[in-house]
Amino acid sequence: MYRKGHYGVSLLVFAPLAFVLVTLGRADLAVVTGGIMLWLTMLPDVDHRLPGIPHRGPTHSLVFAALVGAVFGGVGVALTTVATGSTPSFATVASGASLAAVGFATGVLTVVAHLVGDALTPAGVNFFWPFSDRTYTLGLWRADNTIANYGLFAVGIFATGAAAYLALAV
Repeated sequence: MYRKGHYGVSLLVFAPLAFVLVTLGRADLAVVTGGIMLWLTMLPDVDHRLPGIPHRGPTHSLVFAALVGAVFGGVGVALTTVATGSTPSFATVASGASLAAVGFATGVLTVVAHLVGDALTPAGVNFFWPFSDRTYTLGLWRADNTIANYGLFAVGIFATGAAAYLALAV
């Protein structure tokens, strides 16, 4: 997928999280989380700039998603520590939303959304690297398919808007 397609898949993956956060009264956290997911939607493609790392290799795996999630979760712990003055153990922010848990989920979902977008193309991804050599693909369309990229983008915008609307209506 190209950038627009990855934006769309990120928004599709983000929509349920947005619904939950807005329902919990944390629209502010939903906006920040959505912004981070869009900003970092191309993070797994950092492998293009890393010598010796093949494209759709380690950075296109669930191991990388867990690593990014752990980093984001750590940022959530640090932010909570700064805000409260004490080290939390998944400290509750408001209405049960923990910054560490939301940070972890944001990191994992950001990478997983990218992987899902790439799995829609014939080249696919190896979700289970380094434990497997198998590439998973749905092969629905080529990465450069303009209609698919813009279509996913439009569906992602619609899903996120619908999730926000429904959460506010509850």
